[in-house]
Amino acid sequence: MSTAGKRALITGIQGFTGRYMAAELQASGYEVIGLGSQPSDEPGYFQVDLADGTALRDVLATIQPDVVIHLAALAFVGHGAADTFYRVNLIGTRHLLEAIAACGKVPDCVLLASSANVYGNASAGLLSETTAPAPANDYAVSKLAMEYMASLWHNRLPLVITRPFNYTGVGQAESFLLPKIVAHFRQRADKIELGNLDVSRDFSDVRAVVKAYRGLIEARPLGQTVNVSSGKSHSLREVIDMCSAITGHQIEVEVNPAFVRANEVKILCGDNSRLCELVKGWDTPGLDQTLSWMLSAE
Repeated sequence: MSTAGKRALITGIQGFTGRYMAAELQASGYEVIGLGSQPSDEPGYFQVDLADGTALRDVLATIQPDVVIHLAALAFVGHGAADTFYRVNLIGTRHLLEAIAACGKVPDCVLLASSANVYGNASAGLLSETTAPAPANDYAVSKLAMEYMASLWHNRLPLVITRPFNYTGVGQAESFLLPKIVAHFRQRADKIELGNLDVSRDFSDVRAVVKAYRGLIEARPLGQTVNVSSGKSHSLREVIDMCSAITGHQIEVEVNPAFVRANEVKILCGDNSRLCELVKGWDTPGLDQTLSWMLSAE
């Protein structure tokens, strides 16, 4: 598919993933338009709240995008206000789909970013897209509800749903675990407080994640749900060991019971075979390479 002159709309463009997504699409020849909730004087940017359905419809009628990548979400699982997950992740996405459907142009593809958290404490082993969801917190329930809501739109819009597993990179907020650990090593701190060190996660590199998203909007597996994952899991204990090996710095880890979440998902590891079939040659750097990048960033 030729991307020259294609207009790509990214919601949440000011966020961690959004900035990398914009760079990936621009490098591939797309004209990138962004939506966000905060003011900005960047060209091609529209400030609009997903809660404002009327404003969204007006903006989408103006933009008339060729592709849409919906990243805007409340994504921090530890966020305290459960209602906000549903207002943003479920109702906000419904407003967006209504606005796209009413904009006067059917896009080539609309990619909705869900989350591997929908799998919850599913049985051990590689989790595939056919694994039964078992969400264990309000964030995960809001994302699964978003997926079910979106299924009502499959006959009207060309939808693809992604379930990204954990991913990280330079610029991710320190409220997320890996950036917090990296920051402590960069500061050569003596100690760090963490929760359960034996929680294992499947970590990808944000640069690979946005390549996966671009590949999927071009492959257009409409109506499908696709895991975005490395296929390997690492515990926080292993992450600490990798950072120590890269920096030569040892750090004392204190387990703070306040950081041990109720309903913590023990192991998340994703089967990425569907993604690799759809996006030929896709891969993500090893976690040690991603950590090296983050540890050495200016």
